[in-house]
Amino acid sequence: MRKVDLKKKYEEFYSEKKGNISILEVPSFNYLVCDGEGNPNTSRDYQNAIEAIFSLSYKLKFNIKKGREIDYGVMPLEALWWMDNMKEFTYENIDKWRWCAMIMQPNFITKELVREAMEELSQQKELLSLPKLELIEYTDGLSAQIMHLGPHADEAPTIEKLHAYIHEQGYELRGKHREIYLNDPQHTAPENLKTIIRQPIAKI
Repeated sequence: MRKVDLKKKYEEFYSEKKGNISILEVPSFNYLVCDGEGNPNTSRDYQNAIEAIFSLSYKLKFNIKKGREIDYGVMPLEALWWMDNMKEFTYENIDKWRWCAMIMQPNFITKELVREAMEELSQQKELLSLPKLELIEYTDGLSAQIMHLGPHADEAPTIEKLHAYIHEQGYELRGKHREIYLNDPQHTAPENLKTIIRQPIAKI
C-alpha cells in the first residue's frame, strides 16, 4: 500500500506560523467544487454543499485505496468568498456573499473517477448538492496568506492586517478571498479554530 501525505507535500500552502504573513506563488491544484450564494451561517445550500463535497472526497479516497492501493488523507475544506463588487464584500452584506466550497484532490483523480464515484454515492445516500459538484483545475497564483486563530466571526482584524501588509509591500488585491479551514468546527472549540486566510495579489 503506497501512502501519499498531501498535507506534508504541500505544507507551505496548508500551514502558516502564528503572526506571520507569507507571500507565495500558489500552483494549480485539482478541486472538487460547489458554487452557491448566501450567508454560510444560515444557508442550507452551503451545508448541503459541504456534506456532498466531503462525502464524495471520502468515496474517492476509499475507491482509490481499494482499486489502486494508494492511501491518502482527505484534504481540509476550503472556500472562495466574493461579491461582484468586492468593495461591498463586508460582513454587513454577508447575505449577498457568493461562495465556492472546495476540497483539493490528488492529481491522479480524474473526471471519470469522479463520475463513477458520484454514481455509486448517489445510490448509497441522498445528497442534494451532489449533482452540482465538479472537478476543476484552479490556481490562486501570487498570494499573501496569514493564520487566523479563533472564531470565524472574529476574522475582520486579521483580514485587515493581511490587506494592510499587502499594500505596504507594494501589491494590490485581486481575485477572490480564500479561507482554508484546518479544523472541524463541529469538534473544535471556537477559540481553537485555525483558518488560513489567503488573498491573491498583483504588483502595482
